[in-house]
Amino acid sequence: MGRAAEILGVTAAFLRSLGAAELLAPQRSEGGHRRYSRYQLRLAARARELLDQGTSLEAACRIIELEDQLAVAVELNAELTRQNPTGAHPDH
Repeated sequence: MGRAAEILGVTAAFLRSLGAAELLAPQRSEGGHRRYSRYQLRLAARARELLDQGTSLEAACRIIELEDQLAVAVELNAELTRQNPTGAHPDH
């Protein structure tokens, strides 16, 4: 956790608050240390940006969840478009 906080320029308490808000769920090492993925570090950095802009922690977490859902939907749409480039509905 200390290294992740250092990389992001935040405190360990900030990362714990993101865990408490259920935005991050880091893996644990055998020694019980939190291990963050690159993806989780990106989420934490985004949360820091939103908080620095005056967004509440709860609102920042919801915004990040929605941004993530949108990114998945955009990728799914792109994949479906690649599979069906004519735009014809597969049921017709």
